Amino acid sequence: MAIKEALRPGGRSARVQESIHTAVRELLEEQERSTVTVPQIAARAGVTPSTIYRRWGDLSALLADVALARMRPDSEPANTGSLRGDLRAWAEQYLDEMSSEPGRNMMRDVQCSATPGYCVSILSGQLQTILDRYSDEPKPSVDRLINMVVAPTVFRILFAAAALEVEELHRLIDISLRQ
Repeated sequence: MAIKEALRPGGRSARVQESIHTAVRELLEEQERSTVTVPQIAARAGVTPSTIYRRWGDLSALLADVALARMRPDSEPANTGSLRGDLRAWAEQYLDEMSSEPGRNMMRDVQCSATPGYCVSILSGQLQTILDRYSDEPKPSVDRLINMVVAPTVFRILFAAAALEVEELHRLIDISLRQ
């Protein structure tokens, strides 16, 4: 079942969605992810379990929706005054946030989402913001940065024993900047 979008921003549907998202976030802070259930979330949010099942279909879709909502950036990437500096600052923050246990869980939840490409569109937007600041110099494409910086970072976070080292992250950025 696909995640349904609220028809009236700020209406009852949006308030119900927000109360459910809040309940999920609170429960994930209080207990192991594997022990969270739809009835617990419903009780915390003040809705019936059928409300959750009707909107999201199952727990994994709800967790993915909450994770996707958390991934939306709350501010523009840092402006350090140089393209290399901006990319390093952005990539270091991304590595730090996503290699944490909550970040890894969020990535796993997003993998279950019914919205492929959502993460790439968020990351592309952030990277494009950085690139747009430096219109007077040669620069890589967003796709090149996704492929050479983000992809190895995500792979190592999800599938390796240790996340990418910051020095290696900097090397990948330097390689991506070469024309």
